[in-house]
Amino acid sequence: MRETAPPETDSTERAELAERRAVRRLRHDPGDRPMIVIWEVTRACALVCRHCRADAQHRRDPHELTTEQGTALLDDIAGFGAPYPIVVLTGGDPFERPDLAELVRHGHGLGLHMALSPSVTPRLTPAVLAELRAAGAGAVSLSLDGATAATHDTFRGVRGVFDQTLVAAQDVKAAGFRLQVNSTVTRGNVDELPELLRRVLDLDVSLWSVFFLVPTGRGQLLEALTAEQVEDVLHWLHDVSDLVALKTTEAPHYRRVAIERARAAASGAPTPVLGELYHRLTAATAPIRAERHTSRRRGRPPIEVNSGRGFAFIDHRGDVYPSGFLPQRCGNVLDGGFRDIYRTSPVLRSLRDPDQLTGKCRSCEFREVCGGSRSQAYAVNGDVLGSDPNCVYVPATA
Repeated sequence: MRETAPPETDSTERAELAERRAVRRLRHDPGDRPMIVIWEVTRACALVCRHCRADAQHRRDPHELTTEQGTALLDDIAGFGAPYPIVVLTGGDPFERPDLAELVRHGHGLGLHMALSPSVTPRLTPAVLAELRAAGAGAVSLSLDGATAATHDTFRGVRGVFDQTLVAAQDVKAAGFRLQVNSTVTRGNVDELPELLRRVLDLDVSLWSVFFLVPTGRGQLLEALTAEQVEDVLHWLHDVSDLVALKTTEAPHYRRVAIERARAAASGAPTPVLGELYHRLTAATAPIRAERHTSRRRGRPPIEVNSGRGFAFIDHRGDVYPSGFLPQRCGNVLDGGFRDIYRTSPVLRSLRDPDQLTGKCRSCEFREVCGGSRSQAYAVNGDVLGSDPNCVYVPATA
């Protein structure tokens, strides 16, 4: 039998294939249903975090959704049908609600994927974690905003929280939860990222979510990264994504970076010229790579979710927003129902339409897969559809 040579694949085809694999696409219409719903079940919290978007308070708001209203909201969300959204109960501190296990149990019984994002306080105990795991919650996210106690405790406003977080992380894993670590990056802690990565690896997390500070709430008092620094950090995150599954929050142009890097790898093109911060982080990561060379993994492609596009936020009173960092009220679940608000709100519909973007985001060839951070655009320039000030990319058509 004559052997047939395999068809040759030119560099353009390889680049296109690499691009398709670089970003995960939603399997459903983001205009019909969200992939993730964040519900702020209470604004009460014992911590006083410097970057809190909610300006959390020590006492529960008497107007927050009741247990009955909360279970009705979960019924409404389940009405989207399969694939069911992931529902994250956050705050404030969701552990401040005495009916939290009841809410989790109800949502789990409906088929919803229930997750928790608590603060590390004395309320977070192995006994409570066991109760919530039995109720059906599957994942817990904890915040770690520095590689040292000095940095993290300053962020959280309470001494000792760093050490308590490391203990809580072990308790979360022991209870059978998937553990996610959330880290907010500012100019004050960006150089700790390599050592923070080491902490995250030691904790054996399921996902590391890196938040890029949005100057809203108390976060207006902190220094956000410059756009050039954000670009350096995004490329560094792409580098280390073979060590840990990670995602970015309020930096959707990480998806553009992933595509650019995939194209370059497929075509043999040189990597972009990056700044001093990138090289500093890379040098500090080298010892970690040497230690972990046997545990490398294929990078987890980012997924194309953005504010209002596959993602929505419900506050403690039932008001719906595109995200917790974008104060554009879209309605209240007690008036119109969440499904109707998500599908018909003019604000949410505009955020799902890349043709309504303005500035360089409108002319960007990555606008459909990225779309820019709408929260950053609004916080800095007051234009929810304007250019993302944290993105240095200049579109070819600009």
